Amino acid sequence: MKYIIQTSMVAILFISISCHLGRGIALDPQSKSFYEKARLIMTKEEKDIFNHLPDIESRQEFIKDFWAKRDPDPDTEENEFKDEFFRRIEYANKHFKEGIPGWKTDRGRIYIYLGPPDRVEERPFLNYPGAKGLIWWSYYKYRLAVEFIDTRGDGSYDINRHYGGLGNLLWVIDKAKFGQIFIQADAVFIDFDLLFDRNQKKILIEVPVTNLSFKSKEGLLRADFEFKFFIYTKNGLKKDVFTQNKSLNMPEEKVLELKMIKFEFPYDIEPGQYFFDVIITIKPSLGKTRKIFKVKA
Repeated sequence: MKYIIQTSMVAILFISISCHLGRGIALDPQSKSFYEKARLIMTKEEKDIFNHLPDIESRQEFIKDFWAKRDPDPDTEENEFKDEFFRRIEYANKHFKEGIPGWKTDRGRIYIYLGPPDRVEERPFLNYPGAKGLIWWSYYKYRLAVEFIDTRGDGSYDINRHYGGLGNLLWVIDKAKFGQIFIQADAVFIDFDLLFDRNQKKILIEVPVTNLSFKSKEGLLRADFEFKFFIYTKNGLKKDVFTQNKSLNMPEEKVLELKMIKFEFPYDIEPGQYFFDVIITIKPSLGKTRKIFKVKA
């Protein structure tokens, strides 16, 4: 029963993606072209921000930041995430035509999020009255299976809302949107929490020790962290951007006793509602991890 609920939520998610988000401001052609496809990989918070931006300049700045935040290697000229995103759209349009552009189909969207499946099977559908076709995609690295069903006999396949599959599809899609697994499927996602202390005027971040990697030298373990903060008002305007570097350097036995590593960042901001978009780069190389928090200051 748990899995049925999950896949029903996925179906609802896909329906909501195809709906036009109401906004009182008409989009310029460049912003409209960007939003049409990029909303597939936008978080709910990013949609809120983008749909409140008042002018072309602020939207252009958002678009630039949107791709930069997902770039797995900012030191190169290419943005591998962006290139792969549009390559997958092109592939979906070529291989999943169902009377609409392939990237708008269920199979196309799953392909865009997760890439090519490790195994594709056409399965018997004797237990599905009215089914004309059944396809199963397996993703071993995510311990995940997705089932598509053709109920109309026209070659169009929808996610089977009554099949649970394996694993947590919504969790994997969420990480793909942030760019966590889009390019590097075996990337380690490091979860973290954020709290803004209004009285002491500081940002508090807790990072779990689990899954971190360290450099070892003479009995000491070291890890380096780069924190990049994007602060937005509730109306979507970028309020602030700043970067701070922190290091952990302590005896191995002390690290083994820790469950969380706590970081503090002095920060003052006017009272109000904000989005704190935080990207953490951890070395030795674990790539980037990212979360967005709604904060009341």
